[in-house]
Amino acid sequence: MVDKPAIQYVVEEAVSAGISDILMVTGRNKRPLEDHFDRNYELEEVLRRKGDKERLSQVSASTGLADIHYVRQGDPRGLGHAVLCAAPHVGAEPFAVLLGDDLIDERDPLLTRMAEVHAEHGGSVVALMEVDPDQIHLYGCAAVEADSDGDVVRITDLVEKPSPGSAPSNYAVIGRYVLAPEIFDVLRRTEPGRGGEIQLTDALRDLAGSAQGGPVHGVVFSGRRYDTGDRADYLRATVRLACEREDLGPGFLAWLRTFVAEEALTPTG
Repeated sequence: MVDKPAIQYVVEEAVSAGISDILMVTGRNKRPLEDHFDRNYELEEVLRRKGDKERLSQVSASTGLADIHYVRQGDPRGLGHAVLCAAPHVGAEPFAVLLGDDLIDERDPLLTRMAEVHAEHGGSVVALMEVDPDQIHLYGCAAVEADSDGDVVRITDLVEKPSPGSAPSNYAVIGRYVLAPEIFDVLRRTEPGRGGEIQLTDALRDLAGSAQGGPVHGVVFSGRRYDTGDRADYLRATVRLACEREDLGPGFLAWLRTFVAEEALTPTG
């Protein structure tokens, strides 16, 4: 995204919410991800000798963000299985899950708000967004009840990618979770669901209907979110982030205005 890997935005979001210990669940061909957060002594020394403090700061920025650990998922058996891979590292503590293709703008502290809701209510907390009913079949979907706080709802049911017309609401689950450790026991007994994968949505549905593990709440998010797994949204996010950069924004925005104006004058097909 512009000049920084999307995963670094996600790690920075976790750190800004007070998380200092991070486990990345990776798979095959993900070694460059690990290298990005490791030290690059040779490059750092070259930049240091040149006195290039700006680029040295950029190179070093990712190495001291947090204590970062890695585990391989192996077989891609779904998000629920990926979360279960973290069980030995997490133990019996509540934890956050941040999906790497969902970016939340740093000006919208969603994860911090979710941690506050967890501290108040216990159990697990899921991030929700209202989407067009025509799009809800692309997401996990939550049935909800109103809560005392305006942006908080109680989740009573969850459906993974409901068929058109059958969704219980237009509240879509997006890629941020604060989970009680009881989710691991539920995941261990969760059978593969949609797509033959172990769905985190199915495990959360069990928790929502059980007294064990506490309730499941949702924080309804209305801020800025970028889905880097969608090509069009990825392009929109790159443009927006570039325009908002102090070093790149003014010049890039001026070019963009000219480009759009010229395109508007160009005859089509």
